[in-house]
Amino acid sequence: MTKKQLGNIVYAISFIVLALYLAYTKGWIANDFDSVSPEQAYTLLENEDNVTLLDVRTPEEFGQNHIQGAILIPVQVLGENLDKLQNVKSTKIIVYCHSGNRSVAASRILAKNGFIPLNLKGGITQWQADGFSVVR
Repeated sequence: MTKKQLGNIVYAISFIVLALYLAYTKGWIANDFDSVSPEQAYTLLENEDNVTLLDVRTPEEFGQNHIQGAILIPVQVLGENLDKLQNVKSTKIIVYCHSGNRSVAASRILAKNGFIPLNLKGGITQWQADGFSVVR
């Protein structure tokens, strides 16, 4: 095997690993939770009583804007604050962040601990782009 062939193999493997990592962090593969569009989330919030809204951004981001009725628990401290959600453990929890990356990580934490997370696709950015209101 030549150096060029070996280099091509390493490049291909690196590309595959990077693609799998991206797909994992976006929640496209290996997840045990569902994702919902802003419209689906809005419909759930309007029509179902047992739905909780969880913002996993920073307190600073939450202070700038958030979806009405959201509970704030930043993803960085979610694991040690699951007790704050025990009373809604058997309900659906719509999880959102700015663009949808941190909410995927938070949804994984919740699912691993027996909760029923629904990741909001595109986060609060997509929520607003689709015309839904936020509290400022």
